[in-house]
Amino acid sequence: MRKYGIMGMMLVASILLLASPAFAQESNNNELQKKNQSLVVLACTLAMAIAGIASAIGISIGGISAAAVTAEKPEVFSRVLILEMLPMTQTIYAFIASVLLLMGAGLLGGKASMDLLNPTIGNSAIFVGLLIGLTGLSAINQGLIASAGITATGRNPSVAGRGIMLAVMPETIAIFGFLVGLLIMVLGLKILG
Repeated sequence: MRKYGIMGMMLVASILLLASPAFAQESNNNELQKKNQSLVVLACTLAMAIAGIASAIGISIGGISAAAVTAEKPEVFSRVLILEMLPMTQTIYAFIASVLLLMGAGLLGGKASMDLLNPTIGNSAIFVGLLIGLTGLSAINQGLIASAGITATGRNPSVAGRGIMLAVMPETIAIFGFLVGLLIMVLGLKILG
C-alpha cells in the first residue's frame, strides 16, 4: 500500500512538473492577449482623441463664421451648416477604425480574429490609430477653408457649392489615411479573420 502511495505521489508530482510549462505558457499567452488588447484600446483612444480634437477645432472655426453669417442672412443657414459640419468626418473615420479594431480584438463580443498571441499586433494597432488620428488633423485646415466658404456664402449665396468643393480638398488626406489604415487592418492585422 505504501508503495502505491509513494508511486501515486511521484506520478502526481511528475504530471505537475510536466504540466507546469504548459500552465506557464497558458499564463504567458493570456498575459500577451491582454497586453495586445490593451494596446488596441490605446490605438482606438489615440485615433479618436486626435481626430476628435481636430474635428472640434475645425467645426468651431466654421461655426463662428456660420453664426455671424446667419445672424444677418438666416436664409443661408442650410448652406452654411453643410460647410460647418464637414470637419466632423475625420472623427467618423476614426470611429469606424476604432470599431473595427475593437471587433478584431474581440473586445466587442465574439471571438478575436486578430492573432493576439503575435507580440507585434498591439504595436501595429497603435500605428494604425496614429495614422488615422494624425491624418485627421486635416479637419483643422478644413475648418479654416469652410469658414472662408461660409463668409463667401454670406456675401453671395450662389457660391456655397464652390465653398463645399474647396473645403473637401483637405478631407482627401484623411481619406487616404483611413484607406491605408483599413488596408493594414484587413491585410496585416486580419481584423476580419
